[in-house]
Amino acid sequence: MEYNRYFFTELLKGQNIDAGAVWWIDFLVVSFLLLGISFLLAIASRLVISSFLKKLSKRTKTQLDDYLLSSEFSLYFSRVVPYFFLLSVVPFWIVDSPYTTSVILTSLNVYGVIVTIWIFRSILQTLRSFLLTLDSFKDKPIDSYIQVFMLLIWAIGIIVVFSIITGKEIAYFLGAMGALSAVLLLVFKDTILGFVASIQIAANDLVRIGDWVTMEKYGADGDVIEINLSTVKIQNFDKTITTIPTYNLISDSFKNWRGMAESAGRRIKRSILISTPSICFLGSDELEKLYKIERISNYISERNSEIDQENKAANNDKSLAINGRNLTNLGIYRKYVENYLKSHPKISNQLTVMCRQLPTNKFGATPLEIYAFSHDKEWVAYEHLTADIFDHLLAALKYFNLESFEIHNGKGE
Repeated sequence: MEYNRYFFTELLKGQNIDAGAVWWIDFLVVSFLLLGISFLLAIASRLVISSFLKKLSKRTKTQLDDYLLSSEFSLYFSRVVPYFFLLSVVPFWIVDSPYTTSVILTSLNVYGVIVTIWIFRSILQTLRSFLLTLDSFKDKPIDSYIQVFMLLIWAIGIIVVFSIITGKEIAYFLGAMGALSAVLLLVFKDTILGFVASIQIAANDLVRIGDWVTMEKYGADGDVIEINLSTVKIQNFDKTITTIPTYNLISDSFKNWRGMAESAGRRIKRSILISTPSICFLGSDELEKLYKIERISNYISERNSEIDQENKAANNDKSLAINGRNLTNLGIYRKYVENYLKSHPKISNQLTVMCRQLPTNKFGATPLEIYAFSHDKEWVAYEHLTADIFDHLLAALKYFNLESFEIHNGKGE
């Protein structure tokens, strides 16, 4: 090997070429030759590794090897072969130049560290893609953990590179980092806070990918599409993207609608404003008309009989309706609303169904609030159902001689 190596040098010297030029010509020619061989080795290695992974993916049921193949693992791992090849031929590569040998060895070792980092990166990307296919990990902040590992790998890689370039032990740089810990904490404050927040979010199950969250402070109202180390991305219902610092999900308040999505129904909580002057006691003629409404005929019969007995027992003077107990149109309408909701096929009877009267507002209107839960939680279907229910209830007001509250020229009616 030594004879063959020096043959080219001796041949150049025989042509009366300057010794310095001979060395450079020899070095460049051999360098191009070895780098060409390394390039061919890299291509061959990639083909072999890719072929092996393709055969493996066809024989196995797991998708892990499929994601490994698509993460360019074969590309990065194929760089290992030319690295070891060049490292082994350094004595043959460089002749009589300890300095050049040192520079080449340092460069190769730095290259080896970078290749190792990219290999780990492809493996972590493979794990990320694979874990997101599993039901137990789909809603977890996997990106945050992958980014933390990548930061650690890059930090270790940079320390090793500095150690290789300077020739000092790794412990020296670790000690220097300890002395600079305050500065590092300040520089990486957001990263550290994001990492802590990611752990708290995952441990306490505060937010998952796919959750509908509302954070009014940042104008966010939509689905969580990504949780990483520094930010949480929310796709709003108008298809815009709101980016929120991960730590703010811990430090600020927000609303997560997951409980609604996982419950037996989605809440309907809206009010009808009743004009107060339209509320009145009901006489026998009015009650006779309301008997024909099937949803409340039994209720009217039972309540009217009960009230008549109490009035007779108390010997109340019923020449005036205000004396004793009486049925009102609003009270019967309120019962009608509850019976209507309970009989509705798309309203859940497993959850609260209620029609309640709220305090009269500053305009003198009487709010009648409907509180129930829809079986269908999908937004469009929910809104259609709510609209249908209130269309019916508003149209039913006239049968009870009730009027909705309106404002004309600043005056309530």
